[in-house]
Amino acid sequence: MIDDPLAAVLTLLAAAVLVVALARRVGLPAILGYLAVGALLGPHALALTSGSDTTRLLAELGVVFLLFTLGLEFSWPRMVAMRREVFGVGAAQMALTAGVGAAAFALLDVPLLAAIALGGAVAGSSTAIVEQQLTEQVEINRTHGRMAFSVLLIQDLAFEPFLVLAGALASGRAEFTASGIAAAVGAGVLALAVVLLAGRYALRPLLYEIAHSRLRELFTLAVLLVALGSAWVSHLAGVSMATGAFLAGVMLAETEYRHQVEAVIRPFRDILLGLFFISVGMLLDLRVLYDEWLVVLGILLAMTLIKALLMTGVALLFGLPRFKAVRTGLVLSVAGEFGVAILTILIQGEVVDQTITQPLLVAIVLSMVSAPLLLRHNRNIARLVLRERRRNERVSPVAGDANDPLLQGIAAREHVLLCGFGRVGQNLARVLESQGIEFLAMDLDPARVRAARAAGLPAMYGDAADEELLQRVGVDSASAVVVTFSDPDIALGIVRAIRRFSTDLPILVRTQDDSRLEELRAAGATEVVPETFEASLMLASHALLALKTPVSRVVRTIGSIRNDRYQSLRGLVRGELDLPEADAPQDSEELASVVLPPGAAGIGQKIETLAPTLGAVRIDRVVRRDRVLRAPCDHVLLEQGDQIVLCGTPEALEHAEQVLLAG
Repeated sequence: MIDDPLAAVLTLLAAAVLVVALARRVGLPAILGYLAVGALLGPHALALTSGSDTTRLLAELGVVFLLFTLGLEFSWPRMVAMRREVFGVGAAQMALTAGVGAAAFALLDVPLLAAIALGGAVAGSSTAIVEQQLTEQVEINRTHGRMAFSVLLIQDLAFEPFLVLAGALASGRAEFTASGIAAAVGAGVLALAVVLLAGRYALRPLLYEIAHSRLRELFTLAVLLVALGSAWVSHLAGVSMATGAFLAGVMLAETEYRHQVEAVIRPFRDILLGLFFISVGMLLDLRVLYDEWLVVLGILLAMTLIKALLMTGVALLFGLPRFKAVRTGLVLSVAGEFGVAILTILIQGEVVDQTITQPLLVAIVLSMVSAPLLLRHNRNIARLVLRERRRNERVSPVAGDANDPLLQGIAAREHVLLCGFGRVGQNLARVLESQGIEFLAMDLDPARVRAARAAGLPAMYGDAADEELLQRVGVDSASAVVVTFSDPDIALGIVRAIRRFSTDLPILVRTQDDSRLEELRAAGATEVVPETFEASLMLASHALLALKTPVSRVVRTIGSIRNDRYQSLRGLVRGELDLPEADAPQDSEELASVVLPPGAAGIGQKIETLAPTLGAVRIDRVVRRDRVLRAPCDHVLLEQGDQIVLCGTPEALEHAEQVLLAG
């Protein structure tokens, strides 16, 4: 057993690096690697380390940062638009599942209040695992992903009374007064109000001043202060820290600093979430699993099946299609970390016989361990369950708009399918209308869709990456598809889904930059239009015209750059004050220069001779004293003192520099 907290954390991190790298190499989710590390090194296996208070605090902060970043992707208009799912579906699922669980434990002679606490422990699902895995699978914005998120939000809020009940039972207090309950609820509401008001009236001016100070460290510290401060205020009032952090994220989502905040918080979130999953793996008692494997397996299967059936029934009751309802039920059938917390309190207080609580705890942890695999294959499992039923289903022309003759008619005729109806999509729609070309738009913002429909525009709410929905909007009769979503992950999902229907349908994709250009092309995009490059070309064309450059030469210059896939525009000179973009890859191309000192291996050689050995870099130019030799300059003979400007990834640049200097 390693007693030193620092040595224990280092041991966990070292094991996590090895195991997670191996898991990713064989195609398994990273979460499984973290859980395996905790199970192997924890007190119930090799016992090299145990979950200290420091480790548990860091793990809990991982969940705080996860909910904070989820809040950044949420907004009040969207929450209001989804109020039916949040307060209807979520509340119904939590009440029904907790009630069935409490009734089942009451039949096992568990006291009523303890049975209610156990029912609440079973009803919850893991917010960290579900959100992390669905985000990795690009399903968080699908119908089942949004529904799951709504239910998880209510579960996190409903956890508080169950936790209070478990604590009261463990301390021997089984009586609750109306004044005590009112005081607890009032404190929670007050804490949430403080977080919301501070976020609405203090965060924007605070971040404005800090961002204009041009100090990256100060901006990072401010973001950490906001996330942890809101979590602390909620904790003081008896509300979970994750709930306060989520609301703070929602407040920041309304500001112009959302993407910068997400980029700053992401490294902290990923590291601490890894520790959270490791701490969950440590709870897996392999001895109980070995001695009572039949009981544990029975509890696990019964819990998963009942939760899936109840959630599916609730989703169907609220009008969700059967396929999406089953997927939602599967996603929320996994157990959660709040259940572990409630059970830990009950076990420590010896409230319930351990012959019930210990196998249940192992089953809950085992459910969390197996959750990534279940979530990854939720689509295939749902198809397997509904195989016979789906064969006989008749697909309506437009999902959710079966009675709308406008959308039905457009879906049956030749049209352009617009995936995303924000500013870019609407501008494109106006151009298409001016040319007499019909279009059908799809968007994930219900408020925007309602406004568009009220204005008489053919728009509908739906996920354009859903294969069944694509059939219903007439992808077979579409003449072209234009994807205007700025998120490259969403665009990738849409392109791949469309390519499963047609290999020659033109797909045009808008991106913010070129960071995922090649990946989108490999997925099947016909053309990828990076906004930053096109804006640069537009400015360049106006600048050339202002300099009296002939129009024909301007057209040829801009056209050649486009035909060359923007190669000449790639490579950035980054400044110290540049904040990293949230979705910028670590291996994006940059500009760097190498000056040839006396004795350098590249002196006296032609660039065309050196090019094959330089690797995946592009020579942008050669600076020689007072002259600039621009590419292509293959026949240039390199001299001492030449400055060779290269473009490529950091790794490729390092290799090219070594070749030029040392051979």
